[in-house]
Amino acid sequence: MVLVVFLLAYLVRRKLEAVSAWSSEALWRSAFKRGSTGSSGNEAGRWKGLSIVLVPSLMLAAGEYYLHTIGWRMAAYPLEFLLMVLLMGVPGWRARLEVYSQSWARGDMQSAWHHVMDSLPAEERGAATSPDEMHLALSRTLLVNVFERFFLVAFWYAVGGIAVAFFARGIIALRDHWPHAAARPGFSRLAEILNWLPSRLLSFTFGVAGDLAGWMKEGKRMLFDFTLKTSQLLMGAAGAALTGYALEPERFSKIHPEEWASFGGRSLEAIRDLLNRSMLVWICILALLVIAGVL
Repeated sequence: MVLVVFLLAYLVRRKLEAVSAWSSEALWRSAFKRGSTGSSGNEAGRWKGLSIVLVPSLMLAAGEYYLHTIGWRMAAYPLEFLLMVLLMGVPGWRARLEVYSQSWARGDMQSAWHHVMDSLPAEERGAATSPDEMHLALSRTLLVNVFERFFLVAFWYAVGGIAVAFFARGIIALRDHWPHAAARPGFSRLAEILNWLPSRLLSFTFGVAGDLAGWMKEGKRMLFDFTLKTSQLLMGAAGAALTGYALEPERFSKIHPEEWASFGGRSLEAIRDLLNRSMLVWICILALLVIAGVL
């Protein structure tokens, strides 16, 4: 049933993505805003934020265990389906990327920047001083967002159930939305720990779903580089697995200057296709694990 629940939730989430519906970001922000009140003088503390995520996770685990012991495990699947639909998704990105690609095709880089700057992390906004750097920053942010809001949730749901998936997604939300900025670096370190194994699995999947020969030359060595952050690992692996210089704007502009206007849209389309194929690989792996009786 794990595969069935995930597949149904994934398909529904993809439909909702088309209309930018059911975003959980506002729910996380609201929960953290209420839970962080009264913590003046302890802005760097992380226990209050962790408790907001950990308590519901433990309740989900206890409820799942109880239903399993009384033979009513099936009763939990509708709730798991709804939670998975909420935990996954990057609503709003499709529309922003379409407008960005259109602006790039017109050569209006200022307009392209205007449409995506709010989607970039604060440190990326200051670094995007040229079209090349802007596009790389956007590509990196897209890869990390899709990974953390689809692949990360899927991995921990398959490994530990809905409780672990909720906890992992909650840590990502704490890193992004906890009201006290002083505590976010701590949540970021915890997020990197949760990201470590699934990000390397996705990096390997990029090679399977993309250009395996190119990935073997450059992407393979990144798997065992423990110093790489999630964004660095995924960007490097995707760049190695994609052909046509999809993540090398400087080289593309020198080799194909006459096609520069189409680079933005083509690059983003290549990234989306790679991510879609990688998710198909993961679904196939889940199906094989179910057939083998592992899940």
